[in-house]
Amino acid sequence: MVTEDPAPARRRRHGKELEAALLTAGWDELVEAGYARLTMGSIAARARTSEAVLYRRWANKDQLVLAAIEHHRNANPVTVPDTGSLRGDLLAQLTAMSESLAGFFAIAAAAAFSGLLADTGLTPSQARERVMDAQGLPHTRTIYQQAHDRGEIDLEHIDPAVLAMPFDLVRHDMLMDLGPLDPERIRTIVDELFLPLVRGHRLVRGDRTDRSARPPTSS
Repeated sequence: MVTEDPAPARRRRHGKELEAALLTAGWDELVEAGYARLTMGSIAARARTSEAVLYRRWANKDQLVLAAIEHHRNANPVTVPDTGSLRGDLLAQLTAMSESLAGFFAIAAAAAFSGLLADTGLTPSQARERVMDAQGLPHTRTIYQQAHDRGEIDLEHIDPAVLAMPFDLVRHDMLMDLGPLDPERIRTIVDELFLPLVRGHRLVRGDRTDRSARPPTSS
């Protein structure tokens, strides 16, 4: 009688591989069960490990969920465009950000509204900085540096708050609507809000510089 070989033993995971598997399981559980129903036990079961393995890395489910959200965000980056113009880059980047991250924002916002903020003690501003802002910062710097190198803008003469504005508006709309933005809304942010503000900001600074360089007129 021929007997079948037993199923091969599951390969043990270690280090970064194990941590990535645990965080992926945490994200998947967050998506399917929601923050309120998610437990360390349910994540451990999904990851096919023990709760002790989780607790050696994270003190509680709140820390694990935040880490899982960050891991998912970092594992799914948005490609930085290079269309040849600042306007084209912004339209492409904001559209890609809206389409690819809408689901992420919806899950992250649902977790926050379900008690993640209260349980972790984070303020909404701190949660946004940890969970959401880091996603766009490298791409934002690259896009504006490309425009600076092309001579379209002078980064030394534009306030960082102005540069952050289009990304802040898109994040705000995504959090409010829990879905991707309408293309016309993105065009409005770029063409009617951001670009005129950048041009006006540069003109004002240039005008002030010119005035300060002029000798006072005699009365």
